[in-house]
Amino acid sequence: MRPLIVDKIASVAIANDLSHELRINATIPCEEGVLIAAEVLNNKSRYNTLELTSGRMAQVKRGDIIVGALGHRKALFGYSGHIPEKLVPGDIIQILNLGGVMGICDSINPNQGHPFDCRVLGVILEFPYLGERIGVPARVGERPFTDGAAMNVRGVPVVAIAGTCMDSGKTVAACAAISRFRHNGLAVNAFKATGVALRRDILAMEDAGARRTGIFTDHGIVATTSANAPSLTRRLLTTLAEDRPDLITFELGDGLLGAYGVEAILKDREVRDTFSAVVLCANDPVGAWGGVKLLREVFGIEPAVVTGPATDNQVGIDIIRERVDVPAINALTNGADLGDLLQERLGLRRKAVESA
Repeated sequence: MRPLIVDKIASVAIANDLSHELRINATIPCEEGVLIAAEVLNNKSRYNTLELTSGRMAQVKRGDIIVGALGHRKALFGYSGHIPEKLVPGDIIQILNLGGVMGICDSINPNQGHPFDCRVLGVILEFPYLGERIGVPARVGERPFTDGAAMNVRGVPVVAIAGTCMDSGKTVAACAAISRFRHNGLAVNAFKATGVALRRDILAMEDAGARRTGIFTDHGIVATTSANAPSLTRRLLTTLAEDRPDLITFELGDGLLGAYGVEAILKDREVRDTFSAVVLCANDPVGAWGGVKLLREVFGIEPAVVTGPATDNQVGIDIIRERVDVPAINALTNGADLGDLLQERLGLRRKAVESA
C-alpha cells in the first residue's frame, strides 16, 4: 500500500466519494467495476475529455493521474475493448469511454483517433472497517447488483425510448418529453437502462426536470450485456417507482441491434408489460422503417411515435407517416408536441403547477 495524489476522478467512481489523496495497492483484481489509478501517456486532439464526478468534462493530457474503472465496451461509433486477464503496475491499458471505463482496446473508430494509453499504477483502496487500516479494492456502485430481484412499478406508467443505433436522438427525445411533462405539472423519474458508464445523459434528464434519476452504474455495472440488462432494468424501474411519480421515462442506450442488451430487455415479457408507450428514435427514414418493423414483428410492440434526425424536416416526417403509419414528431423543434402526444397516450391529466 502506498499513497498517491490523483488529478482527475472519472464519473464512473461517483458513488465512492473519493478524495484526490488516495491509497493504492499493486495486487489488482481484474474484474468489472474495480477502480484503478493510471498515468496518461499521450495527448489527443479528439475525444480527449473525461467526465468527472462533478459532471464536468475535463480535458485529459499526458502526465495526468486519473482514476477509472475496469470494464468492457462494444460501441458502434467508439472504442471497443475488454478487461485484461491480469494487470500489474506498469502495464499499459486504454481509456475506452468518456466516463472512465478502462481496458484493452480491441477496435477503434477513425473519427476518434487512437485512444489514450495509460500506465497502470495500482488498485484504489477503500477502508470500510471503522477504526482499522485494512484496505480493500474499491468498486463501482452505490449498492451491489443482485440478479433476480422482484419488480414492482406500483402502477406507475412507463415510457421507454429506444433507438435504431447510437446517436439517434434518444436523450434529446427523453429530455424534450420530460420537460413538457414537468411543465404540465407531472412528477417524472428517469433512468438510463443500457450502455457504458457515463452520467451525461441522466444529468441532462435532471436538467430537463426529472425529479429523480438512475443509471446501471448505481448498481455496480460498468457496461450492460444481454445477461444483466433485463435484471438491471427491473431493479431501476422498482427503485424509481418507490416514491410514486406520475410516470417514469427511461432510455435504452445503444440500438435495437447492439451489444448492450436492448434486445434482451424488449424480449423480457415482465419488463415489456410495464411499458405504457415506446418511442423510436431513428437517423433516417429507412432506419425508421426497419426499427418499426423490428418492434412490431420481433418484439410485439407498437411504437407510439417516431422521432430523431429522421424527422428533422417535413420530408422525413411525411415518409415515416406514410410508410409505417406511425406519428412522427421532431423532438428538437416540437418537443412540447411530443410530450403532449405521450401524455395523451398515457391518459394522464395536466396538473396545476405550484407557484414559488
